[in-house]
Amino acid sequence: MAKGDARSVRASVWLEGKARRGGRSAQPSGLDRERITAVSVRLLDAEGLAKFSMRRLAGELNVTAMSLYWYVDTKDDLLELALDAAYGELRLPAVEDEGDWREQLRALAAEYRALLVRHPWMSPLAGRYLNIGPESLAFSRTVQRVIRRAGLPAHRVTSAISAVFQFVYGYGTLEGQFLSRIADSGLPPDDYFQQAMTSARQDPEAADYLQESKEIMDARGGDTVAEMLDRDFTFALDLLVAGIEAMVERGGD
Repeated sequence: MAKGDARSVRASVWLEGKARRGGRSAQPSGLDRERITAVSVRLLDAEGLAKFSMRRLAGELNVTAMSLYWYVDTKDDLLELALDAAYGELRLPAVEDEGDWREQLRALAAEYRALLVRHPWMSPLAGRYLNIGPESLAFSRTVQRVIRRAGLPAHRVTSAISAVFQFVYGYGTLEGQFLSRIADSGLPPDDYFQQAMTSARQDPEAADYLQESKEIMDARGGDTVAEMLDRDFTFALDLLVAGIEAMVERGGD
């Protein structure tokens, strides 16, 4: 990092510490950060992270690319805003809701999984930024509040959060990539899965593995790809919840 590199030091758009540039009369007509961010999310959903650019966004908004720089300094700033806006879609329990922590944790995990699947571009961005926007912080605070009610000692809370939500991140990321690949194929998910299994059986080593796994796969249940994914996710999450309960019984050590 070069000494005095302001962009490297200012690690988040939320830490910019200055008003948005340009007076009301100087700003391009009909634009504001909220609208630019909303259109960015829509473009990212439709075209993916690799194709996203300030020029492409400007074309969608019917303005010049330079107009966008009244509201953000860089493309990274805009991606960070889009990431936080997506977190705003999560349905969170109210602060005063003191319901069963297990059910609230399951609901939060399911919400996060669905969010990652709905917006596959989120996964590579989640680790790139500080995630200190208002929507991201609201989610983090809620998760922490729910986990704390499980009864773990304070020094084990972050580990429990990591166990659950890093699992959900990984599951949702892979599921999102898998479903995107299916969508690109033009096939229904179940047809794609059957064709993929048929192709795999043509390779002797893969065919041996599939035969060895047949009993497990048959016992797994689920008539569709969606059902199989849901069953795996639900049981894996139950294992993690049971693990938290077991650690509480042991006193957290």
